[in-house]
Amino acid sequence: MRSVLLIATLITALRSDYVASQNPSALSQLTAVNRTASGNNRAKENAITPTVYVLKNSQDQCDKVMNLSASQRCEFVRSTPDCAADGGFINYPWITFCLLSPKLLPLAIFLYIVWLLVLFLVLGLIASEFFCPNLSAISSTLRLTHNVAGVTFLALGNGAPDVFSAMAAFSHPQTAGLAIGALFGAGIFVTTVVAGSIALVKPFTAASRPFLRDVIFYMAAVFWTFIILYRGHIDLRETFDIENSYTENLNGNIHVQDEYEPLLPFTESTANIFLKAINPVDTRTWRRSHWGWKVLKIIQLPFEMVLLLTVPLVDSDKEDRNWKRPLNCLHLITAPLVCVLTFKSGIYGLYLIEGAIPVWLLTALIGVFLSGMVFYSTTNEHPPPYHFLFSLLGFVVSALWINVVASEVVNVLHLLGVILRLSNTVLGLTLLAWGNSIGDCFADITIARQGYPRMAISACFGGIIFNMLFGVGLGCLLQMLTHNNGFVMLQPEGLLCWVLAAALGLSLVLSFVLVPLQCFHLSRAYGVFLLLFYVVFLIIALLTEFGKISV
Repeated sequence: MRSVLLIATLITALRSDYVASQNPSALSQLTAVNRTASGNNRAKENAITPTVYVLKNSQDQCDKVMNLSASQRCEFVRSTPDCAADGGFINYPWITFCLLSPKLLPLAIFLYIVWLLVLFLVLGLIASEFFCPNLSAISSTLRLTHNVAGVTFLALGNGAPDVFSAMAAFSHPQTAGLAIGALFGAGIFVTTVVAGSIALVKPFTAASRPFLRDVIFYMAAVFWTFIILYRGHIDLRETFDIENSYTENLNGNIHVQDEYEPLLPFTESTANIFLKAINPVDTRTWRRSHWGWKVLKIIQLPFEMVLLLTVPLVDSDKEDRNWKRPLNCLHLITAPLVCVLTFKSGIYGLYLIEGAIPVWLLTALIGVFLSGMVFYSTTNEHPPPYHFLFSLLGFVVSALWINVVASEVVNVLHLLGVILRLSNTVLGLTLLAWGNSIGDCFADITIARQGYPRMAISACFGGIIFNMLFGVGLGCLLQMLTHNNGFVMLQPEGLLCWVLAAALGLSLVLSFVLVPLQCFHLSRAYGVFLLLFYVVFLIIALLTEFGKISV
């Protein structure tokens, strides 16, 4: 044990020499941590591990690639671990600096931004069409009340893109700033831009108790996160101290009886059922839709086809609960394959059992066996008694797909930060926060226009409370389990992180004070004030990022 500690101490000392040459302030930081490691052996072990973690967090080696000449960049990204795509399937640094010519760098940036928009569309597609319906079916099967379902399953469904993006960002120390920036940035965006837009579209009087409750709980969540950032670490106990905040669900999915359903029952062939089940386009809806919707549908089409073939979908609003016998039998093969080939970037799926049989092949064979049993023991007309198990399988598979897409989003944002020399925090509070919140923005404004502004304003606070608590809690918990640590060291990326926290806290305090002074009436003037507040915050954040504001 002493020899191990000695080697670790020597490595830490050598690392300190390197960091001192790159960042003199890091040397004093390292020395302070090493002084605390002079106790017993157990204290030494606990002190050495977070020391390395802090250095990784504060110094992303991949950022240096833009300081090199074009001929040296490819070799640098090949040999630098921070440039490796550990959490995704696409190696963006290798594509950018090895595959493409340096002259095509502006084109690559444009294509990455377009790809980022497509990924956000896919995130929304998975969450709304597969993740949320399966969660609703699970809550219906368990016979949960609307309140319990709202604060558990459906809250998780609404916040799935935000939570999984935060978890993916926390999976690597060099991208943790994305999670902090996105969670705080989304909070400011929703409580100012979305809430202000609701007041502009439909001035109304908010319900006093629910409004104060939501603002107070959100302020408590923000204060808790601020304390964690100020202390610089979060321990295992705190990742479970998640507030039981009341979250109102606004998934007002209205099931309308199809006017084209036949009056007399008839029996469809198995092949016809399968072809209709995997067809993502309804011809009647296509003819009635706007051209913009058609463009988005065409972009989503290949991804939706893959999801239909791999994710079981149980709809509790339908009489047959969306039982599609041939497709559901196929899901017993494809869904487990997705699980083993997407978890941890597929490293477990490619593992060879006894050095001969890959895990994915064994999984496929078991899936074929189960699929045959279900196919020959069921009928097309009636779902089996165990059909609810498909909702559990669909929940797991859709969650894994969300995690895959969220990992790609984080990797693209990390690369854009490297190329454009932007910090992860500013990318999180802008692109990632906007991408994750734009769907909520349009949904809440639509609800307000339909005459339900109280529901819309409740959504502004309920969802972001859940996202912040679960995003930080689950992200740090996974980091602890991965590194076998009792706590995670968090180091804010300079002044910008504190600007974020201060702006979010100030916006909540202003809402807590100004709205009661107006007798809880949210007027158009108040909506304009909130929009101007966000513009001022964004200007200050960008000036801070580019060094125009410093302390």
